[in-house]
Amino acid sequence: MPQIHEPRTALSFDDVWAALMELRDFQKESQENFDRRMEESNRFFLHSQEKLDQLMEETGLKMQETDRRMQETDRRMKETDRKISRLGSRIGDLIEHLTAANILEQFKEQGYEFTRISRNNKLKGPQNQTVAEIDILLENGGFAMVVEVKSLLTLADVKDHIKRMETIRQYADSHRDGRKYVSSVSGALIEDEARSFALNRGIYVIEHTGDTVHIIAPQRVQTW
Repeated sequence: MPQIHEPRTALSFDDVWAALMELRDFQKESQENFDRRMEESNRFFLHSQEKLDQLMEETGLKMQETDRRMQETDRRMKETDRKISRLGSRIGDLIEHLTAANILEQFKEQGYEFTRISRNNKLKGPQNQTVAEIDILLENGGFAMVVEVKSLLTLADVKDHIKRMETIRQYADSHRDGRKYVSSVSGALIEDEARSFALNRGIYVIEHTGDTVHIIAPQRVQTW
């Protein structure tokens, strides 16, 4: 059976106009929504930027304060180090003075007739550089006794002193000094390990006993 098509009803002007108005209203509403959202986004961005600026400013101030405190702490630590260094130097001078006070008599009992004593000797190289320092030096025509003085004598101090003696021997040879060099280490406090090591290497150990000193002689004296 053939299909029957209903005739299409033609759109009137009013229908077209109504559709255009509806489309306009929709576009207007969409634009308003878009504008509103853009405005909200802008406000949120500006607020976020203000917060970020404020945070950066506060962070910068905090960093400046931290830097200031660190600089102040560093200054105080350096000042403390200087005070400790000055105190250590004074203690070292006192110990040297006490060691040198009657050391000639003490070594005379060990068989040495030293005729000269000097403190804080600096041996200079060809460019006027200091190649070695000697706390106390005892001398006569045949021997020179090099005394290293510490407030606390450690094993490392004794090892350093042995290296220093080798340098002093080279210096003496370069200056045609044919005397025999012997050595001593002294300390207000002496570690047991340092004492044993020094004596085993042929070095005299000078111990402080109140206002005087006591010299411990090695079984075999090392000469340089």
